[in-house]
Amino acid sequence: MINNKILALKYRPQEFSDLIGQDVMARTVTNSIKIGKTPNAYLLTGIRGVGKTTTARLIAKSLNCLKNLDKTKSCSSEKFCVSCQEIVQSNHMDVIEMDAASKTGIDDIRDLIENSKYSPTSAKYKIFIIDEVHMLSKQAFNGLLKTLEEPPPSLKFILATTEVRKIPVTILSRCQRFDLKRVGLDQIFDHIKNIAKKENGKITDNALKILARVSEGSVRDAVSLLDRALISQNISEKNEIQEIDIREMLGLADRGKLLLLFKEILQGDEKKAMSILSDLVNSGLDSKNFLNDILEIIYLFSRKISLGNIAKDNLIPENEINLINEYSKNLEMQDISIFWQLTLKTIDDLKILSNEKLTLEMFVMQLMHIKEINESDKNMIKKESVAEELETLMTTEEKKQDFKSKNINLNVKNQLKNTEQVKSIFEKKIEPIIESKHEPIKNFQDLVNLALNDKELELKYDLERNVKLVNFEKGKIDISFNEKLNKNFVKILSEKLLNWTGERWIISLSKKEGAKTIFDKNLEKGKTEIKKINESNTAKDFISAFPDAVITKIDEDNDA
Repeated sequence: MINNKILALKYRPQEFSDLIGQDVMARTVTNSIKIGKTPNAYLLTGIRGVGKTTTARLIAKSLNCLKNLDKTKSCSSEKFCVSCQEIVQSNHMDVIEMDAASKTGIDDIRDLIENSKYSPTSAKYKIFIIDEVHMLSKQAFNGLLKTLEEPPPSLKFILATTEVRKIPVTILSRCQRFDLKRVGLDQIFDHIKNIAKKENGKITDNALKILARVSEGSVRDAVSLLDRALISQNISEKNEIQEIDIREMLGLADRGKLLLLFKEILQGDEKKAMSILSDLVNSGLDSKNFLNDILEIIYLFSRKISLGNIAKDNLIPENEINLINEYSKNLEMQDISIFWQLTLKTIDDLKILSNEKLTLEMFVMQLMHIKEINESDKNMIKKESVAEELETLMTTEEKKQDFKSKNINLNVKNQLKNTEQVKSIFEKKIEPIIESKHEPIKNFQDLVNLALNDKELELKYDLERNVKLVNFEKGKIDISFNEKLNKNFVKILSEKLLNWTGERWIISLSKKEGAKTIFDKNLEKGKTEIKKINESNTAKDFISAFPDAVITKIDEDNDA
């Protein structure tokens, strides 16, 4: 084993048998080398940290291994042959690694092709390993085509990439492709647990489970995170690394608090929900990680609703499963679907807004709001359904005959209502929370006028000069904005609209450009009017009489 303090390098696989979760690929490659049916070029694809570069080196070692010629001997990490040892140490003359991210041009490829004309110095094959090959320019790919198709007998290419779709089809067709799959959470958990044991690191299974989940199928990420955790343990001299230590290290929310937050959202307790969110944010919560955890919880809710109680899972604590089974009783798939879409939208909003706390607060308020709407809509549909059925149950024979057809129509209507709920949930009328003291806001200009009448001059300034309207509907405003907009604009406007109308409004930040600001529209209108007046005969006569005069402004006379 390589003696290196960095665990990701120390425990890097040195044989195909050391690879985790890539058994099929390893078996195919080793068998092809044994029978001598090797391609001119290999293409290895997969997510970061799944083992592409490691596999490329393993292939290079297998192709040039000196012991492969003698079937009675086997080459292993315990006693590598000279060729394999040199590849491990990255000083083999005939195995050349190239990072396409830093060498993307045609000149770099020309040097490579020129080098490929020479026979191997000591090994059977001259091997070029090109990492992040998708970063090559179009000209570089074209320059590589001919060599890939008809290379010298002693030349092999091994290409590695995370973005296989960016590679031209002409290149793909000349390579034997191997897709390295994401490694299962159970396999990653077992792997890092074994490493922790070898390193004499004291860490709980629950803490290791978090590292396995956060790695998202990347072995290297999991090992690197374990290394970071063990280093922090050595510094603080803790007896054992707990789940809470890992969450603090990664900026992850306490899952118990997250589930409690969901409980308050489902029960409609806004104060408690906001208090829990505030505690989470103050504890150093990473917003993106928070929303990803929310998505995972929503997924578990959907599993419970669709498949029944969640069975025991090695990577999910039992108490968490019990809470999911309990809280999901008040949820339906309709709720889950909307929660999921809103969470994804909020992740996009984080890229626009700099105030992450504000974004998360609006997110929680919208979740509660959606649940309230769904409950009220369900009750309304129930009442309407009962009323309509009673109307059909008349005493006359004619109406009795008509009952079946009306009942069918009723079912269709109810189905359509349910469908429209999902599609237009944000467009539905929200029940007033407090009594409105103002005239209803019918359009964007009404909103600006209301801000003026209420002497909210800063808000009026932002609405006129910094906000670009995308869409305006009752209860919902879609906007884009410029860089001068107040960071607390969404929060301020939401509070004012609630106060003015007695209703909660949804203010969405759109990626669309939107219309011009009111200020810019008025400016253009003024310029157009001045231009029109300057072209009139009256203006021409006036300017001829006063040559130095310039029309700069038009004031409307409102006197009757």
